[in-house]
Amino acid sequence: MSRPVSPNSNSDKTARSSFSSVRENDDGLAQTFTRSKISSYTQGTEEVFDELSSPSVQIPQPSFQAPLTQPHSRLHGFWFPGDNFRGWKQIPIKGKSASRSCEDLHKLSLTWSSPAPPAVTKKASHDSYETGTSPLERLPSEVLGAIIDLLVIEIPPNCLTPRNTDLMALLLTSRSIHAATLNTLYRHITIPHSRIFRKFLATITEYPALASIVRRLDFSHFNPSTIFSTASERARTRNLTSETLYKCLELTPYLQEFLAQEYIEEDLGPDVIKKLFFDMPRLQAIDFCGCSSPSFKNSFTSLLQAQWPDSLTLTRVSFHQCLNLPGSVFEAILPRLERATHLDLAGTRVTDKALQSLPETARLTHLNLAKCRELTSEVVIKIVTTHPAIIQTITVLSLATNASSHLLLGKADVDAILPRLPPTIRSLSLKGSRMDPSQLLLLTSLVQHLEELAIGRGLDLRDIHQLLYQTQDWIPHSLRYLDISDLDTIIGSASALLIPASAPLQVIELEERAYERAAKTKKNLERAGWTPKEFGSRYWLVRINTDATSLDCSARWWKLGAESWGTRKIPVAEADVGGMYGTFMFGRRL
Repeated sequence: MSRPVSPNSNSDKTARSSFSSVRENDDGLAQTFTRSKISSYTQGTEEVFDELSSPSVQIPQPSFQAPLTQPHSRLHGFWFPGDNFRGWKQIPIKGKSASRSCEDLHKLSLTWSSPAPPAVTKKASHDSYETGTSPLERLPSEVLGAIIDLLVIEIPPNCLTPRNTDLMALLLTSRSIHAATLNTLYRHITIPHSRIFRKFLATITEYPALASIVRRLDFSHFNPSTIFSTASERARTRNLTSETLYKCLELTPYLQEFLAQEYIEEDLGPDVIKKLFFDMPRLQAIDFCGCSSPSFKNSFTSLLQAQWPDSLTLTRVSFHQCLNLPGSVFEAILPRLERATHLDLAGTRVTDKALQSLPETARLTHLNLAKCRELTSEVVIKIVTTHPAIIQTITVLSLATNASSHLLLGKADVDAILPRLPPTIRSLSLKGSRMDPSQLLLLTSLVQHLEELAIGRGLDLRDIHQLLYQTQDWIPHSLRYLDISDLDTIIGSASALLIPASAPLQVIELEERAYERAAKTKKNLERAGWTPKEFGSRYWLVRINTDATSLDCSARWWKLGAESWGTRKIPVAEADVGGMYGTFMFGRRL
């Protein structure tokens, strides 16, 4: 079945678009993303002459002056320019006021110009300050740094376009602003391609003091195809290798966040992994999203026999979709996460033994166990309902599975979990689980503080209506996002979920076929105050913000920078959504 192509889902059949161009679009409407491509053919050519600034009607007309001895002769005499002629220097060539061709005339003193205006002596202004004494420069460094941070562009525009040019200009302003700007420029380093990494490594090698500023190394926007079209070309340059990455880590001892992804998995050698886990005491967040190559697996397994420290400093850890790491790796790492707050194990082979070894001193606010096939329902229930690291702090919990291939939670399992969830819970995914209408009463109490809820199988649209609408009245709730993609149902513009009284509900996620049916009636949906949106393999109905004051800001502390709803991946660093992480968070089905 065909459907209208969304502007957010444009794809190129012959080329893979850069993940660096995936980002949230801040236009006031939830679930809005952009994925752009940059081509040299789309850039307009520049004209050399600025014809608009010198219309022909303004060209001064020259006049002829005959000699005094022969006033009627046209043979002798000379031509001279009009009264308003300023000389050849006034020919406008792309804003430049001089042409090199006027030099000979200038030497012959044939350049006509007005006399220089008299020098104006500037009076001292009450608003002028001596160097280093302006109010901006005298601000505390923390305040000045926060102001300069507002100029930062975290997401590379297209991997190649220079960014943060405003910050580069600030470096030339004054000493105090120079120091504060350096801190902003080097605190969070984003690497979109290997050439940038090579320049960064060369800079901190020459100026080690700059390396001490670095707190984050972000490879989530890295796309090797941006500069080189083939793997052999990339291999020959050797800009980013296991050796150069290890050298970079050696030079950045104060690093706190290391964000990797599948495009650099071949460069995460044993020495790099050992350095990250054993020899970086200030490291707090680490992300290996999508890394699943044999070399990545071997890098970890080679360290299993090493002498591990008793505890790790890591608090936020993501192995999202690290498909082939053996359970023994998690059995070595999880018992040492004594300070963990964020743990994303979605799609991994984590075992019951590893999960139960999680230290009681951890205080998890985010836990993602989606599609963990090695786990049993008994252990998951025990961990979620009784483990000290979870029962009082959990805010984001995903127990989602793909119902067509795996069942983790049956009806009895869901019955055991729902009444034991703490009031801190804000996002809960039971997608793929087996549910029953008898659980609506338990869900009713949860939606008083839940903002995201993904429903499993076994319910229908009438049950969802009953969850929010009972005894002829709408039940107060806090839901902003509702995932009913497991329901085999059709939702139309007349659905009770779409009426204004369902607020604050903003986003409803649908299964693809249900979305196709709904998208065909887009005009009816828009009249009801909703619009269909899609991105990658996900499909939503989104409430239209007709009044800027009617919908609250979608940012939450537990989203760590994201503003859209229903993320599949737990972020481990507070940053704008973009790059490969944006695709895993909002562009892929479970």
